This record gives sequence, C-alpha cells and structure tokens, in this order.
Amino acid sequence: MADRVSGLRRRLELALAERVGAVRVLWRRSMQLRVVLSTVAMSSVVVLVLGLVLQTQIADRLLQGKQQAALVQADISRGNLERDLARVDPDRDGTQSTLDEALDRLTSSGAGSDSRDAGAFEAVLVAGTEPLGSTSTTGAAMPGQADPSSGPADVVPPQLRDPVLKGFLATKYVTVPAAGGAGVPALIVGQPVRTAGRNLQLYLIFPLSAEQRTLALIQSTLALAGLALLGLLAGISSIVTRQVVRPVRQAADVAERFADGHLDERMPVYGDDEVARLAESYNEMAASIQQQIHQLEEFGALQRRFTSDVSHELRTPLTTVRMAAEVLHDQAEDLDAVARRSAQLLVDELDRFESLLGDLLEISRLDAGVAELAVERVDLRDIVRRSAETVRHLVDATATPLLLDLTEPAEAEVDPRRVERILRNLLANALDHGESRPVEVRVAADEHAVAVVVRDHGIGLKPGEAGLVFNRFWRADPSRQRRSGGTGLGLAISLEDARLQGGWLQAWGETDHGSVFRLTLPRTAGDLLRTSPLPLIPVTGAPADAEPGIHEAAATTGTALPPPTGEIPATRAGDDEAGDGDGRDDTAGPDRPGAVSGRGEAW
Repeated sequence: MADRVSGLRRRLELALAERVGAVRVLWRRSMQLRVVLSTVAMSSVVVLVLGLVLQTQIADRLLQGKQQAALVQADISRGNLERDLARVDPDRDGTQSTLDEALDRLTSSGAGSDSRDAGAFEAVLVAGTEPLGSTSTTGAAMPGQADPSSGPADVVPPQLRDPVLKGFLATKYVTVPAAGGAGVPALIVGQPVRTAGRNLQLYLIFPLSAEQRTLALIQSTLALAGLALLGLLAGISSIVTRQVVRPVRQAADVAERFADGHLDERMPVYGDDEVARLAESYNEMAASIQQQIHQLEEFGALQRRFTSDVSHELRTPLTTVRMAAEVLHDQAEDLDAVARRSAQLLVDELDRFESLLGDLLEISRLDAGVAELAVERVDLRDIVRRSAETVRHLVDATATPLLLDLTEPAEAEVDPRRVERILRNLLANALDHGESRPVEVRVAADEHAVAVVVRDHGIGLKPGEAGLVFNRFWRADPSRQRRSGGTGLGLAISLEDARLQGGWLQAWGETDHGSVFRLTLPRTAGDLLRTSPLPLIPVTGAPADAEPGIHEAAATTGTALPPPTGEIPATRAGDDEAGDGDGRDDTAGPDRPGAVSGRGEAW
C-alpha cells in the first residue's frame, strides 16, 4: 500500500513538473502571453484598490446619511416624549407603567414625516441614574432592584449610557442579537428627556440591515464590474499586442526560411508605420545578403573550377618534367656532386609538387560535393598497420618510437582509402612535431562506433591553436622545418574525409605536453554518432619508454595512451544528442585547454 501511494505521489509530481515546465516554455516563447498576463495582473491590483476605495467611500456615505436621519428622528422623538411627560413625575407615579405608555405612544405615533428617512427603530426608556443591571438607591425602585426601564434595555452598552446620564447626546454602533442567533449591526442614539421630576434616558436603536444589504449589493456589483473590466482589458491588450507580435512572428518565420536557404523570402510591407519600415529594412538586408551569397557562390565555383583546371593542366607538364628528372636521377652516378644533388632536389620537389596537385584536386572535389565513398567492412587495425608502414621512412628519419595498441578488434563500414589517408596525415603530423618522443596509437570500438587516437609528446599546441589545426595551409610555426614535406592541406582533407563518412576528427593539445587527434567513425555507415569509445583528453602526459621503430601492443604496456571509456566513467567523448557532430568531451573545460570539435571550434 505504501509503495502504491509513493508511486502515485511520484507520478503526480512528474505530471505537475511537466505542466510547470510547459507553462515556463510557453511563458518564455510567447511575448503576447507575457504582455496580456502582465496587463491583467497590474489591472487587477488597480481594480482591487479602486474597489476598496469606492466601497469605503460608499459605506461611509451610507452610515453618515443613516446617522443624520437617526439624529433627526431622535430629536423628534425627544420632543414628543417631553410633551407627553411634561406633567409626569416618574418618581411619584407608577414608573414602569408610565414608561410603557410613553414608549407605546412614541412607537405608534409615527414620529413625524421625517421618520421615513431613518427607517424602523426600537426605543428604550430608562428611569434610573445607575448603569443598567445595577441596583438603585434612589427613585421608585426599591433597594436591591434594577432601575425601571421599558424596551430592550440590555442592548444599550454602558459606554453609551454614561454620557447620556451626564446630559449629553451620544451615538454608538453595536451589534444587537436577532432571530436565529445572528448579530445585526445597529446604530444607537441616546439622549436625556426632561420630565416634571428628574430626567429620563431615551435610546433609539436603528438596525442597519438595509444598509448592510445595500453594501453587499454594491460589493457584488463592484466585483462583477471588476471581473468584466479585467476581461475587457485582457481582450484589448491581446488585440493590441497581436498587432505588434504578428509582424514579428512573420519576420521570424521569414528569417528562418531565409536561413534554411530560401533566399527569395521577403516580408510583406503594409502601410508606413514602424513595422513597415522594419519590413522594408529587412527586405533590403535580405536582398543584399542574397546578392552577396550569389557572388560568393559564383566566386567559389570559379575558384574550384580554376583549381581543378589548373591541376589538370599541370599534369601534362608535370609528367614530362618527372620523366626528365627520373632520367637525370638514374644517371646521377655519372654526374658530379653538384649535379647529383640538383637531380635529387628536383625529384624531391617534384614529389612534393605532385602531392600538392593531388591534394588540390581532392579538396576541390570535396568542396564541389562530388566526392564519392567506396564503403567496405574492414578492421581498422589493418588500416592502421598499412598507414604506419607508409610513414616508416619518417619513423626512421626521426628515430621516433611508434607504439601501436591494436589489441581490440574494430570492424566498421568505412571507405578504406579515405581512412588510410586520414591516419597517414595524422601519423605524419605527429612524427613531424613529436620531437623524437614516442608517438602512440590506440584503436577501440563499442557497440555503435570505432575510434583511433594518435598522440605525440612533442611541442603541443598553444591556447587557441587547437581550433586552427584543420584550417587550410595553417601552420603553428611557419619557420619550423617539416620533415614530411606536407602541403598544408592534409588535416583539412582529413577533416572533410571524416565528415563525409559521418564521423568526427578532433584535436587537443597543450604547450610542451604534446597533442592528441581522435578519429571517430560509426560502425554502420549512415548511423548517427553520439559518443566515442575513447576520450580525447589523455589521463597522463608521461611518454612511454621504447626503442625507435614501429612496435605493436606488447611494447605499449604502460604508455600514456587514454584508456577506453569503460575505465573512466566520467569521461565520455563526443556526447552529442542533437547529432550535429561536435563530439565534445565531458572532461573538457576551462581547466583543460586546447580541446576542439571536429569542426575546429575551440572549447
């Protein structure tokens, strides 16, 4: 039973949280709702204050009119009683009967034409000189008996009788009992009445039932009028706000369609007001942007066509020059030292020139969107081995240990040629900047993705440079000598190759602590990446001890390679629920500089 109640409570809390969240979202997104609710809230305060002021003023006026009419009625009643009791001495004649007869004549006579203004009333006559309910030592009453009175004398409060005994006119608002036990507010007017003997005390009780009903009617009328006014204000504010919000919404819709590529979208222009001027300005801006985009597209197409044409046109003379250079290179032994050196430089520069032409052709195809994938299901470990063999000459030239951790199978549907080119560029870059310190490579896979991490312990990257490494022709230190003879397009092409396969290529680095490049690809072509099997940021910066050359798993024990995600639950790389491919690491932050996404964005 307790579990059922707890479950019901949790469901109610979740439902309430969802409703609150929906209201918050609606509040943030709807300016019209905010304006209407704000107007209604402020108007409610104004209507409430105004209603209270009006109610107070009306109640005061009602009581003031009632009191004036009661005083007139009291003065008329006093005059009538004084005429009737002018020759009566209450202390000698029968006091009680005299009071009753005088009171009957007072209430039955109508008391003049002005009595209608004061309304119905009850009268009380008291003959004693002591407070009501006490014993009297003078007058007709015997010692130990209460003062003689006629009418409901028990409702007259002592605070009112004291000034009347002293000969003054006094009034007081009290609550008198009524049928059913409910109290009724009333106004009591007290004054002395002269007789042949001593003065009597006359009290007139005016019930305020009619005024109470009138005030209740006024309160309900004010409440209904206030609610109607709030409704009208809400409707008016909604209509007025809609006139302003609707053009803004139209502008937002047009801007979204324009951002999606519909460059012909424009805002409708009505009238000459501020919104119309805004629409005209927006349309002028959109037309200018459209013209600039068309110019940029034409310039980009012209640039790509120029690059492609130049690259193709250079193929023929390059082939001719290479044939001549190879002839000279084959006869280098018969040449003198200077000519032999010149022939070798010619061959080397021709290799670099041919590589540059190949990269230019490839980048132009990628820019034109005509690159094609040849997807195969392969094991990335084999591609890593082939890529390592292609850079063996750099490993030997730099005397760098190249440590390969290929213990974990990593099969995936990829384009082997493009993946091999990515890894070749990453390895060449690591060997070129690794300062002959160990370069480490690790391959890992999970259910949805495969990843390859290449780490060096060289000069690293300065703050902000990690976001530039994938830019074309960018170099961290232009004066630095490159052993690999790169063209400056390798990492840019690698990034486009990774994107073409739905993957991520990301970089991290710190000055004098080396750099890390991570390639993440989906195991099934076309799948959306959300996480990477390997973290981007390494755990330690200590390089492994190894001899120069290419070594596989057995030699990499104890290296500084980042372990798989399972060993560090807090490190999840590339978590991107939106699927935009930024692949950011949860461990990255202000204290871990240099981490960037595959799009070259510093974070």
